Amino acid sequence: MSRILSPVADSKSVKMIVSTLVLMVASFYIGTLFGDKELVFVEDPSAPPGGLKFHNKVALSFRETPVMIPEAGMNVCPLIYNEYIPCHDLSFIGTLLPKLNLTRKEELERHCPPLGKRLFCLIPPPKDYKIPLRWPISRDYIWRSNVNHSHLAEVKGGQNWVHEKGNLWWFPGGGTHFKHGAPEYIQRLGNMTTHEKGDLRDAGVFQVLDVGCGVASFSAFLLPMGIQTMSFAPKDGHENQIQFALERGIGAMIAALATKQLPFPSNSFEMVHCSRCRVDWHENDGILLKEVDRLLRPNGYFVYSAPPAYRKDKDFPVVWEKLVYLTTALCWKLIAQQVQTAIWIKEANQSCQLEHAKEKTLNLCTSKDDTSPSWQAPIKDCVNLSPRAEDINKLPPGPERLLVYSRSLETTGITSDMFKLNTMFWQEQVTQYEQLMGINFTEIRNVMDMNAYCGGFAVALSKRPLWVMNVVPASMNNTLAAIYDRGLIGSFHDWCEPFSTYPRTYDLLHASHLFSHYKSRGEGCLMEDLMLEMDRIIRPQGIIVIRDESILVSRVKSLATKFFWDAESHVVLDENGNKEDVLLCRKKFWAIS
Repeated sequence: MSRILSPVADSKSVKMIVSTLVLMVASFYIGTLFGDKELVFVEDPSAPPGGLKFHNKVALSFRETPVMIPEAGMNVCPLIYNEYIPCHDLSFIGTLLPKLNLTRKEELERHCPPLGKRLFCLIPPPKDYKIPLRWPISRDYIWRSNVNHSHLAEVKGGQNWVHEKGNLWWFPGGGTHFKHGAPEYIQRLGNMTTHEKGDLRDAGVFQVLDVGCGVASFSAFLLPMGIQTMSFAPKDGHENQIQFALERGIGAMIAALATKQLPFPSNSFEMVHCSRCRVDWHENDGILLKEVDRLLRPNGYFVYSAPPAYRKDKDFPVVWEKLVYLTTALCWKLIAQQVQTAIWIKEANQSCQLEHAKEKTLNLCTSKDDTSPSWQAPIKDCVNLSPRAEDINKLPPGPERLLVYSRSLETTGITSDMFKLNTMFWQEQVTQYEQLMGINFTEIRNVMDMNAYCGGFAVALSKRPLWVMNVVPASMNNTLAAIYDRGLIGSFHDWCEPFSTYPRTYDLLHASHLFSHYKSRGEGCLMEDLMLEMDRIIRPQGIIVIRDESILVSRVKSLATKFFWDAESHVVLDENGNKEDVLLCRKKFWAIS
């Protein structure tokens, strides 16, 4: 084992990791369950050896109207569906291909099946699934059986993406353009953006969008610098790259730059990063570069590490010429070009934009209304006029952003005082979660706040060794822009549809008044639909915290056992000092035997 863990920095760390791995292996195999293949068994530490037998059917079931849950509990999907992602299901998308714009790679975007074609059964874990290793061990090692796919190791092993190490996958920290490790590459980017005077933080970079992120090692090594990264990649030929990233405990989601805006607010990132990200930036009059322009903050950077930036053979010089022309038209400035990387800065240059618009080399958007959520909206073939220097929203460095009241909240009716009270409220609630409900946040890594509002819950957790995906429902006010102004990450989403992530992604789901928001939305948005999606994306033994109207919390509790959830009720005070019901659920660790 010590040979496997040799890349770890010091002997003390090695001993800690070895001890942890031994304990985890032992704890898993003590709880291994065997039985009749027609039944579902549930791990229960208090039960006698052999586990508890549940008479739920293993059957492929689809959503019916009206919704029906068998008396014995939810059916369980066959094992072959253990990686089912409803809105990225290749078999369903295959039926849509004749209608999709394949030249724009529309097939890589979200395409949710109609209600009657969605599975309505619990997604089982794969064979030999183990409770994931804890952070920070998981940054470098995960259980092979949890993501049992070897393609990336075979085709990207030479670039040090991932290697097989016995029953583990090992992530050395490499990437296509940083096979010797992300830290060296990150320092080079810092040198390039500061004229050799500092690192990325000195260049004002604290929030990054990593396009086509691979296994997210770039993000993993930005974390120690206090830089938050939203990593994404499509579900394509780079098999299960996002699943690897999430299993490691790194913030990521499935998404593609194709025909629709990414589900992030405008002006949210100081850097957009592309390292051989398989995006054709030079095609379609640079429309994807215009989406990058929307997402970048004024004076933000576009980092491009790809063959056209350094190779002079094949078609690369032609591609590079197109990129230079398109970025110049956008009024971006090429500030550095070294080794295999080029970096542009999006200068706040109104006079340049107006001049290029007059010359008809740049389309300026007629409306600057960015308050509505960027959810399933077509990418605009135009850019917004940059703000004047005195109007730029200047944010403080990393941790200081957590308490920033964003100007974007003014349009939603959330005052500065309301914002401060909400921040204090969630600090108190997290303490209650720990003290009254026994939640141990040191054992949790991947967290999703399913109705994040202003991000107060994530701020209250900011000193714990975890990350939070802040989700703002697309049918609510756009508070996600304010969440990004606080230095956090997140996404817009409509919970009438499944989320763009793999099963067993999160250790904790937090749903504050989510059910009440969707209670009148009708079929596809029913309580049973939301609970099924929660079950799909929560890990075995994961925690689900539900706060809502008493009648809704009571109904969730009555359904919990049908989803193999343990549930216990608590009463706390809401922001107005009124009693509020909280349901603490834990998903059992079950498997098809």
